[in-house]
Amino acid sequence: MAAAGIRSGAAWAGLPVTALRAVVSARTWLAIIHLLSGWVIGLAAFVMIVAGVPVGCALLVVALSGIVVFWAVLLLCGQLARAERRRFEVLLGEHITAPPVIGRPASGWRGGWRGWWQLFWRPFGALDTWREFLYALLRFPLSTAEGAILVGVWSIGFAMAALPGYVWLLPRGSTLWSTATPVPRSPAAVAAIAIAGLVLLLAAPQLTRALAIADTAVARFLLGSRDRSALQARIGELERSRARVVDSAEAERRRIERDLHDGAQQRLVALAMDLGRARARFADDPEAARAIVDQAHAEAKEALVELRNLVRGVHPPVLTDRGLDAALSGLAALSPVPVTVTVDVSRRPPASIEAIAYFVVAEALTNVAKHSRAAAAQVRVERHGDTLGIVIRDNGTGGADPAGRGLSGLADRVAGVDGGLSIDSPPGGGTLIKVELPCGS
Repeated sequence: MAAAGIRSGAAWAGLPVTALRAVVSARTWLAIIHLLSGWVIGLAAFVMIVAGVPVGCALLVVALSGIVVFWAVLLLCGQLARAERRRFEVLLGEHITAPPVIGRPASGWRGGWRGWWQLFWRPFGALDTWREFLYALLRFPLSTAEGAILVGVWSIGFAMAALPGYVWLLPRGSTLWSTATPVPRSPAAVAAIAIAGLVLLLAAPQLTRALAIADTAVARFLLGSRDRSALQARIGELERSRARVVDSAEAERRRIERDLHDGAQQRLVALAMDLGRARARFADDPEAARAIVDQAHAEAKEALVELRNLVRGVHPPVLTDRGLDAALSGLAALSPVPVTVTVDVSRRPPASIEAIAYFVVAEALTNVAKHSRAAAAQVRVERHGDTLGIVIRDNGTGGADPAGRGLSGLADRVAGVDGGLSIDSPPGGGTLIKVELPCGS
């Protein structure tokens, strides 16, 4: 009981320190900057709408030219929405997912007067466009209300808390905040007002953050992507990613079966036949039998080499035991093209990500050796936070086709874990492959 009372007392004693820390925290002042800057942005947007809409209405009688003015106003509202989403992310750390871009030509669009005309009218029929227009219209009155509350709370709290320092400078008969109540002169009343002001100041950060949260909710409702469309897009992306992973695994299974059937299995069959011939000749021709055994021994060693290479291509034991640095160094040592490997991984990623990284580098170096005619290649692997970055570069002939079987297989394998792969391979300029894999635990 005594220990619990001590902890409770310590918690109550720490409340003023926590509240004072909130007053001077960067999060609080970024929220203040956000709310006050919203008033300036809202004023500019309000002036744009107030000036643009009447001008557009007036010009409708002149060959409907006011429609162009309305289109320009909606376009500016869209640009304002983009800037606002960025402002919320920078100042408040709130990411607002943008809705699909309105007015972008669809795939296969060929232009023409009809196409341009449809492209011009498309924003007028999109709900997201009018939500952005409504946001631009509401930004000024909303920021005015938020700014009035913000400035009032902070200024009144500061004025009350600092009253003991300047009360003696106030002339006799001064009133509180333009009311009929005179400024108190007694020390007890001044101290009470100062304490109330201090409490108001300590509560001001929470009110500031509450205003920022409400402002974010309005922006997310008017500027954000609708949950259903975002969820459907994510579901579609996951379905495509799953299909690519399944296809990639099936292709890998076929490759293993082909390598076993065409390589190691044929050698083992030949080995069994040679041993059968040797056993049949041991009694009649020992020398010939010995030669056949020597040949079978060579076949057995070659079969072991092929099986070892096949296992290395699937998942080498050194990758599990010693990590990417040792495994990729082993790949570089086996490559006919000189390869420089740099691995800077302070903390090992998950085993599945390591396996994909190894597979990507192995396939890329195989392509370099087969097709690039390169004299040298470089592999750099670095981990930055929860992202594993892989860069593979060669000085070959370039011209690699990202849609080809090998590179598209790499892209599918990377996409299966929500990673990204980009290829830059101009003709005659070598090939640069960049891969980013998520490795957060």
